[in-house]
Amino acid sequence: MRAKIHTRFLGLALVAALAFTTLILVPQAHAIFINQIPPPQPAPGAFGLEASKLQAPPTTTATISTPGNGTTVNNNSPITVSGLCTAGLLVQIYDNGVLVGAVDCQNGSFSIQVSLFPGENDFYTIQYDDLGQASPQGNHVIVNYNSTDFQSFGTYITLTSNYGRRAANPGQTLTWPLLLSGGTGPYAFSIDWGDGGTPSLKSQALAGEVDVTHVYSKSGIYQVTIKVTDANGVSAFLQVVAIANGQTTGSATTGSSSSGAASTTAKVLWWPAVICFILLPPAFWLGRRSMLVSMHHKLEHDMQNYQEY
Repeated sequence: MRAKIHTRFLGLALVAALAFTTLILVPQAHAIFINQIPPPQPAPGAFGLEASKLQAPPTTTATISTPGNGTTVNNNSPITVSGLCTAGLLVQIYDNGVLVGAVDCQNGSFSIQVSLFPGENDFYTIQYDDLGQASPQGNHVIVNYNSTDFQSFGTYITLTSNYGRRAANPGQTLTWPLLLSGGTGPYAFSIDWGDGGTPSLKSQALAGEVDVTHVYSKSGIYQVTIKVTDANGVSAFLQVVAIANGQTTGSATTGSSSSGAASTTAKVLWWPAVICFILLPPAFWLGRRSMLVSMHHKLEHDMQNYQEY
């Protein structure tokens, strides 16, 4: 009976030691190992991200407060669109279903300049988190635009992109695909990349797909302003957010960068190993004692049977 009790106690002790090792020591060692490995550099067009777990998509919406619904604008494009949003998310502005601008939400609000289409403009917003997950659409605001430029030249310029946010590593080329339509060529582009440098200039003979490129020297989040003007002086306007991968502090900026040095701290936890080390000698001693007790009882049993015989 005593042998069975010792054996059960031994089993419990070994199970406890194994549980501490599996559930505490191994995950901590794995986490430390991961922290010591530099993260892979994101591919061009992607932006760097550190996350310990998956998160749900944003559920809140950004609301447009200015301009008001039903506003009529005469020869005043671009206009300022502003409203309330969720801090830390990217706010993308859509006009008639087309992306016309993007800006980071700062302190719970956003403000951005966007070009107008002749006639009716149906504005709404979508917020995006760092994983690229979208929120529901915000409120719709209708703005009517009466353009004498459109009446004079018979055509209008639209400048859009499929990307409200793109990224590249510092020192590597960031390429931004644009779509230009309308107007009369040739076209002149002026791009302020938001890092305090001289705006880039580019000419384009015909409308269509256009790629603009830039190389950032420091990690940061930058507000990019793109303006295009055709041969008749008609212009279009687009604001987007560029990211130079790496740890940053602050939000998107215009004319200056916001950057910081990346750092990783590896913290070694020794107490799980100490606990396991303490548990192993008692477990070994109990196992040896259990074996000796079992052998002693077996010898007594055999001796008793021999005497009875």
